[in-house]
Amino acid sequence: MIDVLLGLQWGDEGKGKIVDYLAGQYDIIARFQGGPNAGHTLYIKGEKVVLHTIPSGVFQSHCLNLIGNGVVIDPVTLSKEIAEISVLCPDLLQRLFVSQKAHLILPTHRALDAASEAAKGTEKIGSTLKGIGPAYMDKTGRNGLRVGDVLSPSFTEKYNKLKNKHLQMMKQFDVEPVDWQQWEPQFFDAVEQLRKLNIVNAEYWLDAHLKAGKKILAEGAQGSMLDIDFGTYPFVTSSNTIAAGVCSGLGIAPTWIGDVYGITKSYCTRVGSGPFPTELHDEWGEAIRKAGHEFGATTGRPRRCGWIDLVALRYAVMLSGVTKLIMTKTDVLDSFTPISAATAYSINGEETHELPFDLCDVEVTPVYTSFEGWKDTPVSNCSSYEELPESFIKYCKFVEEYLGTTIAYISNGTGRDNLIVAP
Repeated sequence: MIDVLLGLQWGDEGKGKIVDYLAGQYDIIARFQGGPNAGHTLYIKGEKVVLHTIPSGVFQSHCLNLIGNGVVIDPVTLSKEIAEISVLCPDLLQRLFVSQKAHLILPTHRALDAASEAAKGTEKIGSTLKGIGPAYMDKTGRNGLRVGDVLSPSFTEKYNKLKNKHLQMMKQFDVEPVDWQQWEPQFFDAVEQLRKLNIVNAEYWLDAHLKAGKKILAEGAQGSMLDIDFGTYPFVTSSNTIAAGVCSGLGIAPTWIGDVYGITKSYCTRVGSGPFPTELHDEWGEAIRKAGHEFGATTGRPRRCGWIDLVALRYAVMLSGVTKLIMTKTDVLDSFTPISAATAYSINGEETHELPFDLCDVEVTPVYTSFEGWKDTPVSNCSSYEELPESFIKYCKFVEEYLGTTIAYISNGTGRDNLIVAP
């Protein structure tokens, strides 16, 4: 079977640490979507490590790791990441596999991304400017280059054809052009390294492992509320971040899917632009940001912070059929009391428990339920479920009942050991 792990908010839920923990139970970890805008943070022997493209199972020595066809790959970013991770994992290249159908990010994709975002002015969507959106556009427009193309003798010809198309497109933007030429030498050096990796026909590769009884965990990037179809459009990413994306992002049948792990913080954050109903613009929001060290792993940008949004969370749980909930960064709320959770939206004077068609087009007032905090018994000091304070348990039980699913794990710190198994 293939179990799935994905974020249920706007990303940054702590997926990397959880995958690293769960990886001990699996033979293969497979990334199924997203690009180098992902930033999965792990702490290995006290050292902070951020993974952008490589699956988060690399630090489990028995695990094979696959970058699936639903991922868009910047060869330069991947090359740098391999160099950094190989210091900690000398056998990385033996355990890393790449789908031949994964699409490539070219230097001119990055230039297009920057030009397009600059041209939007005040209507920016908050792109990380990694070239991901333009790469997915070429994929759906049937113009893209894929990993398998680097093995073709006509790769340079294909590259130049797509590059020239991009240069024509950039003429439409009345902005200062990006010096993409400076990135080309690095790109071709990285392509040389890419050719040496284990490039596989991943759908057959996975099928063989599944039929051999291997356990696989599909790892998502970003978060459910950034899904291209079901997220807070147009402030979304360019891929399907929900469980349905696993099938198209890895080439596996839905009948193989088992458990779906959904990760949520005990509060809520968002990076960049876009609607955020429970965002706090006061000292509470700033306090959460400081306590949670809420700055983007990839961009370094301060994250917007607010109380947990159970309306949006139940929507995400429904979309992916979450069977096991994981709540992270619970220790961040140790010093807060009371604690709030949005349990409804008030729109035009009417309460609703459903996400509206366009959150950008309506004025939403969150309806909050208040909970007693657990300052006197910080969850960061707990090592078992039995030690958790009663007020925190009450908060968790309410969340479970509202969402209609159960909490399987509670993360109460950054370390590998800061994870409590719920009964």
